[in-house]
Amino acid sequence: MNSKERYELLFSNINQYNSGEKGITRIAYSDEEQTCTHAFMRMCKLENLEIRMDACGNVIARREGKRGDLPPVVMGSHLDTVYQGGKYDGVVGVTAALEIVRRLNEKEIITDHPIEIISFACEESSRFGVSTVGSKAMAGILNKEKYRYLTDRDGITMEKAFALCALDFDSVEEASRNQEEFKAFFEIHIEQGPVLINNQKKIGIVTGIAAPVRLIIKINGKASHSGTTPMNMRRDALLGASEIALELEKAAIQEKKCGTVATVGVMNIYSGAMNVVPGEVELKVDIRSISSESRKRVVDHLNQVISQIEMSRQLDIQSTEISSEEPVLLEPHVVDTLIKLSEEKALPYEVMQSGAGHDAMNMAKLCPTGLIFIPSVDGLSHHPNEYTDMDDIILGIDLLEEVILHYAGM
Repeated sequence: MNSKERYELLFSNINQYNSGEKGITRIAYSDEEQTCTHAFMRMCKLENLEIRMDACGNVIARREGKRGDLPPVVMGSHLDTVYQGGKYDGVVGVTAALEIVRRLNEKEIITDHPIEIISFACEESSRFGVSTVGSKAMAGILNKEKYRYLTDRDGITMEKAFALCALDFDSVEEASRNQEEFKAFFEIHIEQGPVLINNQKKIGIVTGIAAPVRLIIKINGKASHSGTTPMNMRRDALLGASEIALELEKAAIQEKKCGTVATVGVMNIYSGAMNVVPGEVELKVDIRSISSESRKRVVDHLNQVISQIEMSRQLDIQSTEISSEEPVLLEPHVVDTLIKLSEEKALPYEVMQSGAGHDAMNMAKLCPTGLIFIPSVDGLSHHPNEYTDMDDIILGIDLLEEVILHYAGM
């Protein structure tokens, strides 16, 4: 079995853990995600790695180097998915890291620095509305009290979800490694956009990562009969929510030059019926940019609009910020190294920014960090039809192996 066949088998084995009939559903801290995580731990054990799970559910698999006193070179990503997601998002980064360890074992290469693989917990925001939970905990920046009572669509709190996985939410600070030294961190990920495909490039070398502000907006009006309530006497929460969504779009378009985007990803209408004027609506909003100033302008406009709609429609609107992260610029010398190695391997590359958040953005607070993109066909991601050609994945793994050896030493 050659390296490509071995990797394809590994990739397939990981993706068998799935609770959905359409695409891949492996939600953070669910039975399927935990089963997948423990299967991955067994795979790491077969490669003679030292394995542990921290207080947040992150898996750390360590391969010792010639000198245990040297800081580790780390690589990884995540195994959780969105609801009805694809096979590649996150999984490529975790399985690529294990494939590199298999290659080193096969070649009997012992690096100077230890090497670690990390499978981060709860990277996706699908379940609780907040993303990169595991890497936030590792970087020591997780706001425990802000996250404790966040609920999923079934009303299960994050604290309860931890308990169902035999994790103690009160101990989550123990996952912090902000007092440790790391040589570097690398993540390989599908692009989740169309730039590489459209420009016929095989590798994306990321210089910066946009970051989101996420809000929950609750609009309270008055439920009333749709036939007996005159139009001028209505306090329609849905129409207020719709105005907010449209104004948010306008504000983001005004910031196009900064690449800022804004999305209402969820709209819940409570006690909705065809013959009832909606009385209560909840919006979940994501605003992200590589520019903190641009993002703030969108948020400020949104707050002004909310005040105006409260008055004009006689609504009570509460906006709660559930997360706010800072955009991250990645270490220039890591970017330069990836460019140099790509040129040496004659890989067509694009220097680019990431509009999506990744665990790399939190690891950049701990050490020099590199983020490698590989093409996403049609730019699709978070979708059952998400697809990346296996040959493109292998090229990305080849580059990741080179940069790991460069930093870990031989």
